[in-house]
Amino acid sequence: MALAWGRPVVSIYQTGQNMQWKQVTPDATRIGWIGTGVMGRWMCEHCIRAGYSVRVHNRTVSRTEPLRNLGAVVCDTPRAVAEGSDVVFTIVGLPSDVRQVILGPAGVLAGMRPGGIVVDMTTSKPSLAVEIDAAAGAAGVAGLDAPVSGGDIGAREARLAIMVGGSREAYDAVHPLLSCMGKTITYMGGPGQGQNTKMVNQILIAGTMIGMVEGLLYAVRAGLDPTTVINVVGSGAAGSWSINNLGPRIVKGNYDPGFMVDHFVKDMGIALAEAERMDLILPGLKLVHELYTRMQAQGGGRLGTHALMRVVADMNRDRIRDLPKL
Repeated sequence: MALAWGRPVVSIYQTGQNMQWKQVTPDATRIGWIGTGVMGRWMCEHCIRAGYSVRVHNRTVSRTEPLRNLGAVVCDTPRAVAEGSDVVFTIVGLPSDVRQVILGPAGVLAGMRPGGIVVDMTTSKPSLAVEIDAAAGAAGVAGLDAPVSGGDIGAREARLAIMVGGSREAYDAVHPLLSCMGKTITYMGGPGQGQNTKMVNQILIAGTMIGMVEGLLYAVRAGLDPTTVINVVGSGAAGSWSINNLGPRIVKGNYDPGFMVDHFVKDMGIALAEAERMDLILPGLKLVHELYTRMQAQGGGRLGTHALMRVVADMNRDRIRDLPKL
C-alpha cells in the first residue's frame, strides 16, 4: 500500500520487511537541505535550478540568503525542514553535527514521515552512518551516506564525485538528484560504505598534498617558475587534481578554503581511528595529520587544505633565508 501525505513525492511500498521507493521527480518531490556552506550552497542551488522545491536550514541564517533569493523556504530547525520534505540532504561539519541534525530532538528523523529518504553528504564516521541507517529504518525512512569529493570548484560546477552507502533501492530513487550535483555517482554497498570510500579518498589526498607542496617548494628553491612547472608536471604522470587546481592558488598566495583545514583534520582523524580498528598502520597519513594539526595550532584551521605549504615552508626558513613567501 502506498503511503501518501501532502503532495505524494517519494512513495514507499512495504512488503514484509522490504521497502521500495519511486524515483524522484521535480514536479512531485519536495527537497530539504541542511548545511549551506562552501559546498552545500552550490549543491542545493543545482537542485533548485533543476526545478525542485526546496526547504533549507543553516546555523548561520545569512548563508541561506542566496537560496532564499532563488525561491527556497528557510526553516528554523532541521525538524521543520523534514516536516515539509520527502528527501532531506545534510552536509554539515562534524560527526557531532550530523548526529544533532539527524538524530537530535529537533532533527530530521523527528520530523520526517515514513517513506522519506535522508541523505547525509557530510564526511563522517562509518559507524555513525550505520547507526543512522538503523534509526531511519525503524522510522520507515531510508538513510543513505553519500560523502562527496571535488571541493568548492566541483560543487559550484556540479562535477562532484559522490560515493553512496545504504539501501540500493533508495539510492536508485534519489539518483536523479545526485546527478544534479555530480558527474561520478557510485553505489558502494551497504550502510557506511560511502563513508569508508571517502576515507580512501582522504588518505590519497593527504599523500598527494604533502607531495604537491614539497614539489613546489623544491621548484621555487631551484629557481624554476612554479606556474610553468605546474603546467608541465600536471600533464604527466605526476598530474593530480591537487596540483592542477590547488597548485595555481598556492602560486598566487590564495589560501581561501575550497575545503577547510579543520574539516580535513577531522577526516584524517576518522581515517586513523578506522585504520587502528582494522589493525592497519598508515605512517604517511599519520605524518600529514601531524603537520595539519600543527597548522591548526598556529591558527590556520579555517584556511584551505593547500595552506599546508605554509607549514612546510616555515620549517625551511631558518636554513633557506631567501625562500620566497608562498
